[in-house]
Amino acid sequence: MVSSVKLILALTILATLACTGYAIKCYQCESVSNPKCGAKFEADDSLLFDCARIAPPRFLQSFFPVRNATGCMKKVVEIVTGHPTIARSCYFGDIINTQAGCQGDPSLPFSKELSCDVCTKDECNGSSSLAPIAVTILLFFGLARMLA
Repeated sequence: MVSSVKLILALTILATLACTGYAIKCYQCESVSNPKCGAKFEADDSLLFDCARIAPPRFLQSFFPVRNATGCMKKVVEIVTGHPTIARSCYFGDIINTQAGCQGDPSLPFSKELSCDVCTKDECNGSSSLAPIAVTILLFFGLARMLA
């Protein structure tokens, strides 16, 4: 009886982890309207968004039939010469070929893209953190100990 309860618990935990793996969370902000979003990024939970709840920008929707975000993006653009703007958001597109997904909004024809960094981990377009990795490792070892 005890072993079946452990098996059900283990399967429940694995199913929960698998389901949450499809939704990526990214910081979404612009340094023009929020100074915390600039070069010295200050992580704030109010800037963190579940990308599954955000649609791709309108100008990208014709390129990508898939509506889910594939990663996080940190883009540096220059609208006014000498004043770079940092934008952090969800990334929609091919992670390997970022040219289409990093393209600028055609309604801003005078903006110049300086850089576009794309990543695929939760909160990776902000400051790095080992907390999610540490929790996953602890869960794995706890589950292994329970099943042993």
